[in-house]
Amino acid sequence: MSDLVVKAAVKDALAEKNVAGDFYEALDEEVEELLEEAAARAEANGRKTVQPRDL
Repeated sequence: MSDLVVKAAVKDALAEKNVAGDFYEALDEEVEELLEEAAARAEANGRKTVQPRDL
């Protein structure tokens, strides 16, 4: 999958903190896993639409 997080947005959200270069890759992996789980939950409920409740 491609990059799912926007580095500039993460930097803005963590403005008071330093962000390690490899943090973005780890965050992207976490987001990808979260999306896969949400899609699976929607499918298990007979839906093609992923909804907030799938998170």
